[in-house]
Amino acid sequence: MRYYALFLDIDGTILKPNHTYSDSTKIAIQQVQQQGIDVFLATGRPLHELSGLAKELNINSFIGYNGAYATYQRQLIVNEPMDGNTIEKYINISKENHHEIVFYTKEKNYFTSLSNPIVEQFIESFNLTQNELYTDKIKEQILGITIMNVDENEPHLYEIDQNIHLSQVNIDGLRHCYDVIRKNVNKGKAVELVMQHLNIQKQQTIAFGDGMNDKEMLMTVGEGFAMGNANPHLFSYAKHKTDSVFEDGIFKGLKSLGLVK
Repeated sequence: MRYYALFLDIDGTILKPNHTYSDSTKIAIQQVQQQGIDVFLATGRPLHELSGLAKELNINSFIGYNGAYATYQRQLIVNEPMDGNTIEKYINISKENHHEIVFYTKEKNYFTSLSNPIVEQFIESFNLTQNELYTDKIKEQILGITIMNVDENEPHLYEIDQNIHLSQVNIDGLRHCYDVIRKNVNKGKAVELVMQHLNIQKQQTIAFGDGMNDKEMLMTVGEGFAMGNANPHLFSYAKHKTDSVFEDGIFKGLKSLGLVK
């Protein structure tokens, strides 16, 4: 099979909890790129926080904000901000339930608080640098949302219509954090639009992920790999299971397809 695109989640897939990656991961990316395979970073993270990692890995194509924004070598493919009325509702719900929220725009991360210990832990866990307090002025520019301090019986509070569900962040110590995923705006939908843009077929694509926000992406590609450290619920949506982020999971998965050595 000739493959043309590889989509890689970041946290728990490329990056270990200490923000490092295995040498084998960089080698694997280099080897597939040499074969003409386009590599995308496909993440819930905001793209303005990825420049260092992207440069190190020589990656120039992105799906960010859980599919709300996507580019292929600087060509814009997806740009789907959230509805401003939804943002207002979320602010009110968070205040009523003592939750904290981070709203991502193209340029910055806007938090409902910068002093709450949960927010400080979140910022440290993702090594975020472009942080400011939320202001109502940016409510029409928001591409992604993560909600913090949410108990396991509370995600439904934010699922205010059938097009929205919450996905638990798959990072140790942050199990109380949830990404907001839209039915028609997610990593899987963005991958579909990338495939259309590149005029390639499902069976010519590969993806690796570890969180439930990767579910749609792994179902959309031809060869979907769940990392060994993935949320256990993710395995049923992936065609393959590879080793963990600590055990060269990306390299071993690509080797099983005959793409690296």
